Amino acid sequence: MAYSIGVDVGGTFTDVVLRDTSGAISVAKCLSTHYDPIAGIVAGVTRALGGRDPAQVTRVVHATTLATNAVLERTGVRVAYVTTQGFRSVVPLGRYARVEEDRYDLRFTPPPPPVAPEDCFEVTERVSARGEVLTPLDDASVRRVAAEIARRGIGSAAVCLLHAYANPAHERRVAEILRASVPSVVTSTEVWPEIREYERATTTIMSAYVGPLMASYLSRLRERLAALGIRAPVHVMESGGGVVSAELAARRAVATIESGPAAGVLAAAGAGFADAISFDMGGTTAKACVVRGGRPEITHEFHVGGKGSFGGRRAGTGVPIRTPAIDLAEVGAGGGSVAWLDPAGTLRVGPRSAGSSPGPACYGLGGAEPTVTDANLVLGYLASASIPLTPALAEQALDRLAGPLGVAREEAARAVHEIVSAAMASAVHVVTVQRGIDPRGFALVAFGGAGPMHAARVAERFGIATVVVPAHCGVASAAGLLAGDLATERVRSRLDAGDPEPIFAGLVAEAAADLGVSPADPEVRVERSVDVRFVGQSHDLTVAWSPSRDELAARFAGRYRQVYGIAQRGEIELVGYRVRVTAPAPAREHPPPAPERPRSAPAARPGAGGAGGSRRAYFGECGGFVEVPVHTRASLPERLPGPAIVEDAESTIVVPPSWTAAPAPAGAVHLTRAGRP
Repeated sequence: MAYSIGVDVGGTFTDVVLRDTSGAISVAKCLSTHYDPIAGIVAGVTRALGGRDPAQVTRVVHATTLATNAVLERTGVRVAYVTTQGFRSVVPLGRYARVEEDRYDLRFTPPPPPVAPEDCFEVTERVSARGEVLTPLDDASVRRVAAEIARRGIGSAAVCLLHAYANPAHERRVAEILRASVPSVVTSTEVWPEIREYERATTTIMSAYVGPLMASYLSRLRERLAALGIRAPVHVMESGGGVVSAELAARRAVATIESGPAAGVLAAAGAGFADAISFDMGGTTAKACVVRGGRPEITHEFHVGGKGSFGGRRAGTGVPIRTPAIDLAEVGAGGGSVAWLDPAGTLRVGPRSAGSSPGPACYGLGGAEPTVTDANLVLGYLASASIPLTPALAEQALDRLAGPLGVAREEAARAVHEIVSAAMASAVHVVTVQRGIDPRGFALVAFGGAGPMHAARVAERFGIATVVVPAHCGVASAAGLLAGDLATERVRSRLDAGDPEPIFAGLVAEAAADLGVSPADPEVRVERSVDVRFVGQSHDLTVAWSPSRDELAARFAGRYRQVYGIAQRGEIELVGYRVRVTAPAPAREHPPPAPERPRSAPAARPGAGGAGGSRRAYFGECGGFVEVPVHTRASLPERLPGPAIVEDAESTIVVPPSWTAAPAPAGAVHLTRAGRP
């Protein structure tokens, strides 16, 4: 028997899913160990393995927030930036857009640039946008820069020469010289050879910034797994939803910045609905993404460390990253989000989270501040979780809010629940209404440890009639890792290129080499696309490739109308060429069989869950606390009208009065609004 393991490290829990070749699943959920994430991974993997032979593990797939945290917390390595003479100030000058809270701040201070001005260096060379050498590279200037970088003790360098995407020869030579004295060197043509100098520079810098950390982390992870007896290859999920080897992830670390959230969206895309909204609520954040035609929306630029929208990170407020990523909106609202009162006495929830240490008050690990999890426990929505919960501690925490607000404890808990639901609805608004998408025709796929408790309330705000809670929803991101194919994307900007075939062929060869596969293999899929814009415009849109110019123009016009809401015609030009190479993952598992659901189950004592059990829970439509039936997934009847609660070891589903819960294939639960199909 062979096994595959998916590991997702979150802000509060580390989730591990072990699946064998028959599709049977074992799940482990442990508190994340922020002092050493690998310690939590080892604990979770050990628990998931149980008595199984670790030597039978053939594949480990990992989603990590290491790169994201390094950027947000500014804990990456010191980087030297090397560019063309005359352009060293591009990065220090940067770009910043003031948002609401900054707009009228007379003492506003912009954030520091990703590289200190004194660590920016110039070399003598110049290439045109067409790739012509205007000034030959002066090797002596490169050696002087290399000596100065080494003298300062800087161990990582990012090389981004002007227009290197059109002719990478100078960048390759600069990297060759630098590597003689600098341990880690990253070039823009290796990372993302695309137009727009500032974005290409910041993308290269961020890869150099987190690359050494990622390489060290993945090396230690392999060693710790080997100590358990697991010598299987380790793969890492990229931001765009593809899975790559640990070695490639270390070389192109910038591509893993949105690694963790991507896995959950893949799980939502496999929930059986072509058009769905992925809704992932964990312990620290909630994330939303649109899935259309069974595929998640992809963006080729996002911003890290910015602010001004619900996780979309308004352009100009953070560091722009030019690499494919699943297009998510994120808000600092999760089960561990802390509820607090601002100086005016207004109740706020998040974005600060209690995380795994000390965690919500009800965990009994030393936390005393009220969190969303504490509020849900007081409201009767929760009774059990991956760790024991102490209601008395949750009540004490909520009293810290109720007293100053002058309300009952239950009223304070209800307010926390509603505020966090509104915040999460804002993330859904960003990826749907704000982009001209009517969410009413979509199903909301809820997962994460806390998502099913809030999903119906979020759906109500948008008129969404169907909520889907997949099996193993509490560890859906870890399960989604095992559904990902080996895939990577390559791009190259070429203005007014003649024959595109040599460009595409080169990109396919590079991507296939990254994955260690042959493009001639019949199981390997190659998707070609191009970046197109109207002549005279600055920005472009990506459409599927066609050798017919008329077909390309039609596809671009359709995409333009979809994005901007207007029909526009005009002469087009091609700006860049992209390929995505996908290969089936080794030892791809079969989907797990639907768990057997007994037609009836023995009655359980009140409050204990199961068929016939009940618990007091708060529902405003019913006037407050009422006794509601509590079922497990296994005991769920064919139709369970709300108010009700469905709970198991991984999740708790709250069914409001206007909703009905019903079992669905593969162990999922579907919630439907009354009077709607």
